[in-house]
Amino acid sequence: MNSDNNKELTDEQKYVLYNKGTEKPFTGRYWNNHERGIYKCAGCGAELFSSNNKFNSGTGWPSFYKTLKDENIKEEIDRTFGMIRTEVMCNNCGGHLGHLFKDGPKPTGLRYCINSASLDFCVK
Repeated sequence: MNSDNNKELTDEQKYVLYNKGTEKPFTGRYWNNHERGIYKCAGCGAELFSSNNKFNSGTGWPSFYKTLKDENIKEEIDRTFGMIRTEVMCNNCGGHLGHLFKDGPKPTGLRYCINSASLDFCVK
């Protein structure tokens, strides 16, 4: 259950959050979202990213150059598929969010490449 709004997670959300899955690019509900607000973890409701820090990376996934609250994000090395990447997870519930890359825009140079299925959006 999603404790933030008491709704059942979809099969895709469960797959991404709890089985470290990835949605296909350009298919998620937030990759092209331009509304202002806060992106929360779909699994627990922890606040993760602000629309103020979202940018168009051209990858087909929502991308952010900065977290909203660093303490709500956990990072680990991911060695799957013959690559070495930084996995990004919700520090509260452990749900898989996506990956962090060092090819983002200034001022941080970071790109948090996040699955829409891992997120809920709240207009603020």
